[in-house]
Amino acid sequence: MNIYVNGEARSFDGVSSVHDLLVALGLTGQRIAVECNGEIVPRSRHAEQTLAEGDRLEVVVAVGGG
Repeated sequence: MNIYVNGEARSFDGVSSVHDLLVALGLTGQRIAVECNGEIVPRSRHAEQTLAEGDRLEVVVAVGGG
C-alpha cells in the first residue's frame, strides 16, 4: 500500500490499520498523535482505523525534556 507519512510517499506491505503502521514504523509504546486525512485518530481507535491507498497521515512523537 502506498500512503503518505508526514508528507513523504511510503510503501508498506501488510499494513491495514493505523496500529499496523505504527508497528511498521517502530513507534509502538511511544507517546504520539496521529492524524489521518485531516482527522485526529484517538489512540483508542488506532487498531480499528483502516488505511487506504493514498491516505495522508501525520505522525507526531512527543519528546520530553527541558
